[in-house]
Amino acid sequence: MERKEFIKKFAYGGSILLTGPVILSACSSSDDDYVPDDPNEPGSDLTIDLSSSTYADLGTVGGFVYAGNIMIFRTAESTYLALSKICTHQGCTVAYNHDATQVQCPCHNSHYTTAGAVIDGPAPASLKKYSVVKNGDILTIS
Repeated sequence: MERKEFIKKFAYGGSILLTGPVILSACSSSDDDYVPDDPNEPGSDLTIDLSSSTYADLGTVGGFVYAGNIMIFRTAESTYLALSKICTHQGCTVAYNHDATQVQCPCHNSHYTTAGAVIDGPAPASLKKYSVVKNGDILTIS
């Protein structure tokens, strides 16, 4: 192989190596679309003792509490809803605004319904929902 041909092939190969990551990252999702991790380890459940004063607000329909990265709402006499507190936009912690009956993200002003659906973005997806099972005074969230 001649020197000129070697330099030409070397330059061509080097340019592919340098531009490859840029081209491939252009196909990945936007950094703005945050997908939160599950706040519970796989296979583990969160249990809530409704007789505890910590969760007294769940004693009435419309009540809500926070437990770690989860919001728990009492939606009917024997129905509960659990949602992630992690915004799907960039991972900020959301909070329930009782007056507006909405979940709001303080970072970029995304709004969600109390069922977790996006009302106003930039959040790209609904909040994660968890399964809630009531057995006596114990809620099991998984």
